[in-house]
Amino acid sequence: MRILILEDDRDIADGLTTGLSQQGMACDIFASGRLGEQALSVAPYDAVILDLSLAERDGMDVLSHWRSKNLSTPVLILTARDALPDRLAGLNAGADDYLCKPFALDEVIARLHALIRRSQGISQTEINFGQLSLKLNSCHACLYGKPLNLTQREWLLLQLLVTHPQHVFSRAQIEDKLYSWEQEVESNAIEVHVHHLRKKISTTIIRTRRGLGYQLGEAP
Repeated sequence: MRILILEDDRDIADGLTTGLSQQGMACDIFASGRLGEQALSVAPYDAVILDLSLAERDGMDVLSHWRSKNLSTPVLILTARDALPDRLAGLNAGADDYLCKPFALDEVIARLHALIRRSQGISQTEINFGQLSLKLNSCHACLYGKPLNLTQREWLLLQLLVTHPQHVFSRAQIEDKLYSWEQEVESNAIEVHVHHLRKKISTTIIRTRRGLGYQLGEAP
């Protein structure tokens, strides 16, 4: 999962990034409302954390712009504006959830997971694919009841394929989901992740579509 964070307090932004990264999420941070506004139409984010007090462009204006452009990415407002009129205005402007500062990181993570599941049409927190089980909230996977030792990006790739079983993802699309803009991507990184997942789960778990990309394969 890839998360867009619009937050002008660097300490808060860094804390969110650290916590979300530990949950297997790639994060991009913008302190400018103007730049953050543009980012959502450039990269395939799964959710947005939006502060309302931003430099250059207020968060409410950013949210209204996104919704006017029919950008439906789930948005969690995270702000110090805790008055009821502010909360109602944010939700009525198109936010999917609203959380006031100070906040508990665990609650932010839980709310993000819920928003992303809902946007993907997934109601359960655990997905079973044959003998493979993915616990979406804890970012853990088990095979034949035994935990799999996956790296962060192996988990992200596996989750991406299992939650979109009919979709063929190009290498570029996978890179966009697994890496933030600040992270360098090795030329063969995706091929390496695919190789490791096949080795750890089964050789047929990921199907290669020549000239197109990768798709979920056969259940173990």
